[in-house]
Amino acid sequence: MDGESEQEILLEESIFIDAEDESKGRIVIFTINRPDKLNALNKLVTSAIKQASKKVMNEESIRVAIFAGASPNKPLEGKRSKPNSFVAGADISEFKGKKSEEIFEIFSDNCWEAVWKIEKPTIAMIDGFALGGGCELAMSCDIRIATERSVFGQPEINLGLIPGGGGTQRLTHLVGYGKALELILSGKFIDAEEAYSFGLINHICSPEDLRNKTIELATTIGSKSSHTLKIAKSAVRMALNHSIDEGIQKELRVFSDLFDTEDKEIGVNAFLEKKTPNWKGR
Repeated sequence: MDGESEQEILLEESIFIDAEDESKGRIVIFTINRPDKLNALNKLVTSAIKQASKKVMNEESIRVAIFAGASPNKPLEGKRSKPNSFVAGADISEFKGKKSEEIFEIFSDNCWEAVWKIEKPTIAMIDGFALGGGCELAMSCDIRIATERSVFGQPEINLGLIPGGGGTQRLTHLVGYGKALELILSGKFIDAEEAYSFGLINHICSPEDLRNKTIELATTIGSKSSHTLKIAKSAVRMALNHSIDEGIQKELRVFSDLFDTEDKEIGVNAFLEKKTPNWKGR
């Protein structure tokens, strides 16, 4: 077994939403740990992300999941440091010699869909390169927060390929048909300011502020009713798959159903009594 397979390829960190009351749940940060390879997605990493996604779904205490890339290791004396990277793409060495049916099978059960199907809120914490499969991983999350030195792109066209982890679909939903085609057909990279200008990312901040800003937003989101968060996310997702008329009817149904939940009563009473709600998640 090589050194990389022996290292912890996906680091996990938990942060309690309320340090004085652990019952209110936790935020979990999953950090892809291949800094010497710019956190590129290989078979080990994608498998670990799929397992992490299942864990988020199965563990009730997890309220919000954050995905990040490891910072560069300190370089050897006389060597230049690697650049910062969220995920610089797929590990292209694993594409060599692959044929269509093998790739189809591999990508039919992939990490991007695993993250996309998480019913709880997810945030991509991006510092540096988010290219190809890395940009797709960021887009599989609900919210993207990036540093001002981050770089985005779908350069698969330069390999004679197109995005295969949902990039053609999610990018179009996020930024529109014309801009998505421009990025995919040109393979060009864009900086954080441009990505923010047309809605690819939600926020830009300094590298020093990234962690605090991401955790602050995750804490705000995670402090809400876990049941209502799930319903809210599913309702917004309806807009991707239905006409506006169908979506509004479906929204009305799930909105009305929330009036039969315990958390609705807790929330309404807390508001009227000017108290902080103590959610039950049901």
